[in-house]
Amino acid sequence: MGTRRGAEVLGRRALNRATLARQLLLRRDERDAFAAVDHLAGLQAQEPQEPHVGLWSRLAGFRPAELDGLLESRRVVRTQLMRRTLHLVTAEDCLALRPVHQPMLLARMTGTLGRRLPGVDLAELAAAGEPLFAEEPRLLPEVGRLLAGRWPDAAARDLGDALSSLVPLVQTTPRGLWRRQAPARTTTVRAWLGRDVADGPDDDVLEALVLRYLRAYGPAASADLRAWCGLSGLPAVVTRLRPRLRSFRDERGRELLDVDDGPLPEPGEPAPVRFLPAFDNAVLGYDDRSRVVADEHRGLSVAGARFVLVDGTVSAIWTSAGRDDGGVDVAVSPLRALTPAERTEVEEEGTRLAAFLGDGVPGALTVG
Repeated sequence: MGTRRGAEVLGRRALNRATLARQLLLRRDERDAFAAVDHLAGLQAQEPQEPHVGLWSRLAGFRPAELDGLLESRRVVRTQLMRRTLHLVTAEDCLALRPVHQPMLLARMTGTLGRRLPGVDLAELAAAGEPLFAEEPRLLPEVGRLLAGRWPDAAARDLGDALSSLVPLVQTTPRGLWRRQAPARTTTVRAWLGRDVADGPDDDVLEALVLRYLRAYGPAASADLRAWCGLSGLPAVVTRLRPRLRSFRDERGRELLDVDDGPLPEPGEPAPVRFLPAFDNAVLGYDDRSRVVADEHRGLSVAGARFVLVDGTVSAIWTSAGRDDGGVDVAVSPLRALTPAERTEVEEEGTRLAAFLGDGVPGALTVG
């Protein structure tokens, strides 16, 4: 899977295969779960069970207990970062990246909630809320209710939601553990990790973040990078890095930047069927998502649909339902006509997924 040089234009299929390779979806990777989370710069985790599926689809030897161990040992945490959404990241990334994302988190929060927080001084709200989260893990609305007397014109849920961006917080276990249902309790980063986030935005951290994005998502345009992380002000960072990057064009004429050693598989390389969890960044991590999902299905990517990749692109959605015996049934709804060979591969991979979801208890697989 060597690097091809000198191609000025990369077609959609070439970009698809590059994405699959870098997202560990072209073949299951041998690295462990911690290394995968680090390589991907996090997994979207607003649905607490979904990262387990994302890692199962990417890693050769993944077992749910491995990720559970990382969460319980606090080497990996669930926290608000990219695009003001919950991500599963390493503890080190939580500490380093929160200051980088803080201005964006504040801007997006005020854009969403500002009119619903009349008379609320945000610095005062943060100062009042942080000790309550540090004291013990609490639900966001619970802290909002505790503070509601100070700001009676604001709803408790809005106060809590605002605090999720104002104060560096992490969601605590047992939420996010395999097949466990638990409330979304949060505490401060310092209380959970014993360390504070970095003092402020760091240019070296920003440069490293851009390079990590390209290694895991590239080649990509600046608009793709911005869509993934939600950060503005990156053009200056890209300009500094440009001498270290190579450049391509896509079929629309957009400039695509890339790390020098990023793999570019041949466009004709076979791509196996892969089941993606809800909100997987392999789809959401771009402004132009056409390398993975057709424009007519783009809306499904932000609606929580779980996708099936066939020949590398979104070709079906899937759902699951638990059974009384502990097994899990999986249902696949194609978005296009599948060939007999594709249907067989979907059935085989879906059967393996059902067994994974059921901890080895066989589940039924149906393909509509």
